[in-house]
Amino acid sequence: MKQTCPAGPAKRRSSSIAALLIAATGLLGDSTVANAQNQAEQAAIEAVVAGLDDAWGRGDAEAFAARFAADGSFTNVLGTTYYGRGAFRDRHDAIFKTIYKGSKSKLAIAKLRFLRPDVAIADVDAEMSGYAILPPGMRAGPDGVMRSKLQMVFVKESDTWWITAYHNVAVTPLPPKP
Repeated sequence: MKQTCPAGPAKRRSSSIAALLIAATGLLGDSTVANAQNQAEQAAIEAVVAGLDDAWGRGDAEAFAARFAADGSFTNVLGTTYYGRGAFRDRHDAIFKTIYKGSKSKLAIAKLRFLRPDVAIADVDAEMSGYAILPPGMRAGPDGVMRSKLQMVFVKESDTWWITAYHNVAVTPLPPKP
């Protein structure tokens, strides 16, 4: 007669459960590391956007363009497109000295999506106040704030996030109801 040890199947089941727990712990550890890494990358991009606000407030076109890619593309609220960091800097230098002199910018990332670990798209809500005049066809809200939506594409190179595309679309307020 064949004898079986009643502890045999239970012991095998216990070993299987232990192996699953060890594997799950490893996965959770990797997930935790990935999450911390993602938070660090998000914070780095948020710092770039905060730097844009700071540079705008000082009217510093050089600082405003500092994290713009050398070959990046920029489309302004009027639909005009410029290429390269120099053009981005020069265009902002011109408006900081004229129509937007003394203005303040407020940028808030509405959504940040990582396409790959080194590529992210930021949808940004932008508000500008304190401007001298607005470009032709642009209108501010009843509160005097001009609003726009920015879409920025970020690329990470050599541990630094760069804006490689910057697309600005005006949010034109609806006329007041009669």
